[in-house]
Amino acid sequence: MMQKHASVTEKTVLALAIASLFTGAHAQETASEPGAASTVVITGTRVANRTALDTAAPVDIVSSETLKNAGTTEMTQALSIALPSLNFPRPAITDGTDTIRPATLRGMAPDQTLVLVNSKRRHTSSLVNVNGSIGRGSAAVDMNTIPTAIVKSVEVLRDGAAAQYGSDAISGVVNLRLRTDRSGGEASVTYGARKTEYELWNDAAPAGATWTAPAKRKRTDGQTGTISLWQGMPLGGDGFLTLAAEYRKQERTERSGYDMRQQYPRLANGAFDPRELTINRFNAWYGEPELEQVTLFANAGINLSGGAKLYGWMSGQNRFARSGGFFRPAQDVRNIQSIYPDGFLPIIAPTVNDFAATGGVTWTAGSWDMDASLGYGKNRMAYDIENTLNRSIGPTSKTEFYAGGYAYDQLVANLTGVRTVDVAAFSSPLNIAVGAEARREGYELFAGEPDSWRAGPVILPSGVPAAPGAQVFPGFRPSNEVDAHRSAIGAFVDLEANITPQLLASVAVRGEHYTDFGNSLAGKLSGRYDFSKSFALRGAIQNGFRAPSPQQQNFTATATNFINGVPFEITTFRPTDRVAVALGAKPLEAEESVNASIGAVLRFAPFSITIDAYRIDIDDRIVLSENLTQTNVFNYIVSQGITGVGGGRFFINGVDTRTEGVDVVVSWPMKTAQAGNFDFTLAANVTDTKVTRTPTTAQLAALNPAPTLFGRLNVLSLEKGQPENKLSANVNWKLGQWGATLRATRYGKVLSPGTTEALDFWMGAKTVVDLEARFALTPKATLALGADNLFDQYPGTQPPALNTTGNTPFANYAPFGRGGRFIYARMNYGF
Repeated sequence: MMQKHASVTEKTVLALAIASLFTGAHAQETASEPGAASTVVITGTRVANRTALDTAAPVDIVSSETLKNAGTTEMTQALSIALPSLNFPRPAITDGTDTIRPATLRGMAPDQTLVLVNSKRRHTSSLVNVNGSIGRGSAAVDMNTIPTAIVKSVEVLRDGAAAQYGSDAISGVVNLRLRTDRSGGEASVTYGARKTEYELWNDAAPAGATWTAPAKRKRTDGQTGTISLWQGMPLGGDGFLTLAAEYRKQERTERSGYDMRQQYPRLANGAFDPRELTINRFNAWYGEPELEQVTLFANAGINLSGGAKLYGWMSGQNRFARSGGFFRPAQDVRNIQSIYPDGFLPIIAPTVNDFAATGGVTWTAGSWDMDASLGYGKNRMAYDIENTLNRSIGPTSKTEFYAGGYAYDQLVANLTGVRTVDVAAFSSPLNIAVGAEARREGYELFAGEPDSWRAGPVILPSGVPAAPGAQVFPGFRPSNEVDAHRSAIGAFVDLEANITPQLLASVAVRGEHYTDFGNSLAGKLSGRYDFSKSFALRGAIQNGFRAPSPQQQNFTATATNFINGVPFEITTFRPTDRVAVALGAKPLEAEESVNASIGAVLRFAPFSITIDAYRIDIDDRIVLSENLTQTNVFNYIVSQGITGVGGGRFFINGVDTRTEGVDVVVSWPMKTAQAGNFDFTLAANVTDTKVTRTPTTAQLAALNPAPTLFGRLNVLSLEKGQPENKLSANVNWKLGQWGATLRATRYGKVLSPGTTEALDFWMGAKTVVDLEARFALTPKATLALGADNLFDQYPGTQPPALNTTGNTPFANYAPFGRGGRFIYARMNYGF
């Protein structure tokens, strides 16, 4: 282990040395627009009019044109193909995570990236990921609640920034800047579908069976249509009101394997039921969910007398989704054949309602530029479970259930002042920013209807009572209900100045107090030295924190298992629950990080190369424990005077990690007299994460054998569950009425870990090519035709030992999903 850490450190040191020898610093512009490199940025600095080339930390700028030409209308997916350091895996059969999928930055957890809208904190989703996917245990911002039409640009700070912005900004900051148009607009219609073929690898049929699986399967599905519109309008004499609306409807994709299992009981003579030869054995929904959503967004600003300005924005989205669980064959003990004679596929159908509103005012008070704002956001997710049953009720069971859900809301008040002070010893005025923030967060968990969770009287033929609750997703019980709140207040000081004409330095300090776990203090020191206009070095050292989320502190869910015919509750316990405390749980504390980075740039206009290396050490990461249902755990719980509980899991601090990596970006805009204008971009991210400590408790350590709180599978998920490298090559071309984008993204190998080494599944590196061609029919109307994943690439197919049902031929850790080729057309009309 120590040798591995040493080799990783040596790689990082080598990368830093190369960076310091050959490159200098600027923020990388990923858009294909003339003059984009001089774009003023507001993320990572509070100095007015600082351009992308002037910052002390790497900032990627993704323009509205880049988002529009991405071939996808999902904000998070568009960012993932524009930025190698950002990943967006697309898991399936993971309950609510099929509907709200989190993104990651620099290989970290989804909740370790702070998301801002116009530099104000965006609320997270109410969903906490508790299934086997990247981001297990996290609750993150759903960026797909923001339509691409309302976004002017996205600034991604690839650097820790907890001292500047507060909790969550460990791996970086994503800041979505909204349009501020007083006139003009654009309507867009996009329609596409998956046209694909994939290989099958299935287990053998039962002895004596005659059905066989095909070697390949062709599919045309996933039809997706998006209608979007934005319009700028004047507000008062010189104000603006920019409106955006989007409607998106997506049909499901289905990438299941061929289910070789025996579906029906054998006949009296021992023969197979004839229906075995006619039933559809592609019986799973494994892929993208059905989805329909409507989004509205408004952004406004108006000038007042005396130089003051009012601003505000509001958003709302309703999302309806349907995704599948695992198929229950007709003879499955969980099935009731009088209800489903051919078996059944349970459907999870969440409804997500998202709302946010922020308003504020800026004004001048003496030498200070002041900004005060108040923002509110809420995300609510409620579940309907369809095409299922409560086995314990018997043949009278309903087939649809309301299972309850959860909600998260956030109220944030900010007050910030910025001014400059002349300092004789400095080459520039000292920029001083001070501010305070007060935040109130709430988390609610509400129960489903009684039939979704209650136990009926049915006893199975084995003599064991049937498990209660709706199959695939038992409803939340009244005992699970939560309505909790917490508050936090914080203050910061941020100083930045050119000490000499070549040396830029900044320092930031932020303190916060939370009513539920205490205090946090973060500091950051960063700088940049310009050796010449073409060469500079930059770097930063800082500590950061991430407060435990209300979702992690309060989520709870219960299922009932029968042990020797006696019902026992298996629960995800709150860390403060008496059972969790008996097992050694403690109130959650903040994750703490130390970030170090060094970067450089070599720039000979218009050609540039940037390299940024980083190391992020995190202590006491919050994770969801393993399911603790071992016999000795059960006996220990009983010995503590607790009855009726068979075991469970809980959130706990205690995982330490070290992440090291390098980002490289090469940019070359090129203009030609005859062939048109080209923008070439090569970008790469290499990341390596090691788990250096896992949690233990004295109570569990005393048991023999001691249960593992955070096991091999979850450790390897953090270390190897995301691409070890990601490289992209992109060219945008324009000549007269014609335009095109060609993009190739190479995803490095990824591990889908198992509980033992024999069950590990490595997916080799894959390159996905996207191509779009555009033609301006008129000065206002443009037609685009394109294909994402042009060559129909898939991750490796899992062997039968890892796909025993046939439902999951591809691992959920596949970094680009398992959708296959997507062919689309888009019409844009500007006005």
